[in-house]
Amino acid sequence: MQLLSVIICTHNPRAEYLGRTLAALKTQTLPLDQWELLIIDNASNRPLAPEVDLSWHPNARHVREERLGLTPARMCGIQSAQAQILIFVDDDNVLDRHYLENVLKLSQDWPMLGAWGGQCLPDFEIEPPEWTKEFWEYLGIRTFDRDRWSNSPYWENTPIGAGLCVRKTVAETYAHSLQNDPRRTNLDRQGNMLLSCGDMDFAYTACDMGLGIGVFKDLKLLHLMPPNRLEESYLLRMVEQSVYSRVMLYFLRGKEADRLSWKEKLKLVLPFRLNPKNWRLAPRERKFKQAREQGYNLAMKAILNQQ
Repeated sequence: MQLLSVIICTHNPRAEYLGRTLAALKTQTLPLDQWELLIIDNASNRPLAPEVDLSWHPNARHVREERLGLTPARMCGIQSAQAQILIFVDDDNVLDRHYLENVLKLSQDWPMLGAWGGQCLPDFEIEPPEWTKEFWEYLGIRTFDRDRWSNSPYWENTPIGAGLCVRKTVAETYAHSLQNDPRRTNLDRQGNMLLSCGDMDFAYTACDMGLGIGVFKDLKLLHLMPPNRLEESYLLRMVEQSVYSRVMLYFLRGKEADRLSWKEKLKLVLPFRLNPKNWRLAPRERKFKQAREQGYNLAMKAILNQQ
């Protein structure tokens, strides 16, 4: 009986990264007959089915989705999945060997939760510069020392997309909401765009249904990081588009972005950490502040155009 569906959405993946993702799945402590594996090939230039061998898994298959974007790929995975618990694994994630077993136990012990996740630890190809650390959260890096859960959409309790676990009922409700409001399909990755709030919209659907969300320290995975993600130009794009996505999420979920409290606006626009004593960082801090402001202003312009 398949209790879990592991869904890997991928577009033109790095072969060595996807190989490590699959190698970690091969060593899971949960028996193969209790979970299925779906690789959603999201319009890759070279079809993955002939190149990526899944014969080691008795319940694995490739599914092709021609509509480019993470959200369409996830919708394809939701439609194709057979189990009642879905786990979304990125093509650069390396799961701890107990990950699936722990997910199954959490799903049984916490029936009040609709979406949950865990810690996302970095695995850098090169030593990251010290100044980048305050931006690691934008890269999906997340660590914590205690479990948290809530029935309200607080960031501290919100699972990220890497290793996201959702009940099938939540996933189907989310898919239905996208059909009713297609604008929400634009909250996540599309080609080279770095939009990033589709994960939050997905998870918060559980709260809409009266269920909870949570994060658990025993759920761990590695996030493989290529050198380009530590470049200033990449992080500037990531910051700008993350702020844009967050403001659009507020708007689409019924919160007036232009009426945010001054504390909320400062959290969006200002850097995480200002260090006026170190003047060598001042030019970089200004760049990232401008990137946040640009993201906020672009979102407000898009909102005005929709009203």
